[in-house]
Amino acid sequence: MKDSITPDLDAIDRNILRLLQGNGRMSNAELAERVNVSAATCHRRTQRLFQDGYIRGVRAEIDPVKVGLGTIALVGVVLDRSTPESFAELEEAVKTMPMVLDCHLVAGDFDYLLKIRVEDMADFNRLHAEKLIAFPGVRQARTFFVIKEVKDNGPLAF
Repeated sequence: MKDSITPDLDAIDRNILRLLQGNGRMSNAELAERVNVSAATCHRRTQRLFQDGYIRGVRAEIDPVKVGLGTIALVGVVLDRSTPESFAELEEAVKTMPMVLDCHLVAGDFDYLLKIRVEDMADFNRLHAEKLIAFPGVRQARTFFVIKEVKDNGPLAF
């Protein structure tokens, strides 16, 4: 690990981040033991990592199939115009849609790539007819259905 990438982080901070990334429910006592510092020191460091924005949040990983969201669609969106206004309009529209998990401005064949989770193909068809083709300034939307998730939301390698 190059220290130039994260100059404010020492080896202990990086270890805390790696461990919490793997298990956000790890107790402070266990975390302190694993990084070989006192519980008080570990707590202070962890709080600083939150305050400095290294840790953006902690949440539970929910099994999407168990909550009826087993179908993933990746949608490549091409806009009519490449203007700051058209980008902003699409981004604001996407932010209001809870089924859109990820939205990335990309280089290549599409302007945006969306990751969408829905119940099934019929659910996606409704979403497509009611929302996706009605997005502001959209010229084309190409959909790819995920057959198998090989790796999803892997840990950051640092």
